[in-house]
Amino acid sequence: MSKEKPFTGYVSAIKPNARQLRKNMTMQEKHLWYDFLRTYPIKFYRQRIIDGYIADFYCSKAKLVIEIDGNQHYTAQGKEYDSIRTEILQAYGLEVIRFKNKQIDNSFQSVCEEINRKVTARMT
Repeated sequence: MSKEKPFTGYVSAIKPNARQLRKNMTMQEKHLWYDFLRTYPIKFYRQRIIDGYIADFYCSKAKLVIEIDGNQHYTAQGKEYDSIRTEILQAYGLEVIRFKNKQIDNSFQSVCEEINRKVTARMT
């Protein structure tokens, strides 16, 4: 009889989707990753699988998920999906912060400062 592993929130069935999303990041995701998060002193991961969902960016040490939202997130269906998803992620003790594509495009420095504030606050 094999011993089951405890649930960790990782769903291997969607690993190909996560890989595809890493290869085909949006312009805003690329900007945030290459111009800030990739070299941030605390490790962030791209398109990380958590409980059947793929978080745009995830920092395990700060228990922080960063989502970059395009237009699909502002439909009734998108809002409902995001609400359920956020609730599930919060059950793991994670905080989810969201930025609109326009914020990345027009206020990049402010976005970076907000991320830094959140990481700092969650690490203390």
